[in-house]
Amino acid sequence: MATQQSITLDPNVIWDSVIVGGGPAGYNAALYMYRKGLRPLLIMKDRGGQVAITNAVENYLGFESIHGTDMTEKFHAHVSGFEIDILENRKVENIEKKDGYFQLTLDMKEILKSKTIIIATGGTHRKLGIPGELEFEGKGNSYCAICDAAFFKDKDVVVVGGGDAAVEAALDLSNWATHVHLVHRSTFRAEKILLDRMMDRPNITYELGSTLQEIKGSDKVTSVLIKHDDTIVEREVQGVFIEIGQDPNSDLVKDLVVLDDNRYIKVDKYGSTSLEGLYAAGDVTDNPYKQIITATAEGAIAALSASNYIMKMEEK
Repeated sequence: MATQQSITLDPNVIWDSVIVGGGPAGYNAALYMYRKGLRPLLIMKDRGGQVAITNAVENYLGFESIHGTDMTEKFHAHVSGFEIDILENRKVENIEKKDGYFQLTLDMKEILKSKTIIIATGGTHRKLGIPGELEFEGKGNSYCAICDAAFFKDKDVVVVGGGDAAVEAALDLSNWATHVHLVHRSTFRAEKILLDRMMDRPNITYELGSTLQEIKGSDKVTSVLIKHDDTIVEREVQGVFIEIGQDPNSDLVKDLVVLDDNRYIKVDKYGSTSLEGLYAAGDVTDNPYKQIITATAEGAIAALSASNYIMKMEEK
């Protein structure tokens, strides 16, 4: 495998596929392209994507339980063990299609050419848009419980959300915090096994039909305002964890392919987008299930589809 420094970013070199994104979809797409005898280039800003900030993964076949960071390193070691070029800590700023090939502009203004592209850029944590949220980000307000839980040892925290991510965050935090209070605007959407675990934790409470209105403090978080019906109550906490899902990182191709109403890339069963030769996989697509194992499978599907496209392209 070529290292980041030794990769030749010659604009005259035409890659078989440039894969954008370093999560499970991107890694598996690169692996499958390589196994088809093709030359992919995997470009990533961050290694692992959302997996890297996940605590215990317990629903990936073959692993009864594995830390997300460990899973990321296994993915990376597997792919980097082959002659697959990987460019880390870099960003693709623009993509356009010219004369049947794709032209990509990177953050340091290098120009790349490729026969196909696979977008596997995942998603970004969704924000509430309330007063104090941005002001106290990194000062008590977090979007990653596994990253920051240890900083809240013996403190009171609040978690916002009602899906798997929110309940998992509450469970993680309960191992460190004195008390965890989960706030959600409607009913829980988390898996029953996670809810059962949460109910068994004596230091976790929850409040349904409620919304977080404001995060308050001076140099760091000291309290939050919670609204239930028409009543607003101030609750003293030292930490806030917002776990309300994510938005797709689709801006790179928003003017190239069809997106759905929520800005996810629309793909067919082959991972094909509305632009011939451009494929997408993982959390950035409109496929309904955002799981590690489905993203990995979608990466393989997109790579196999891209390889078939290249074969037909070269037959012309």
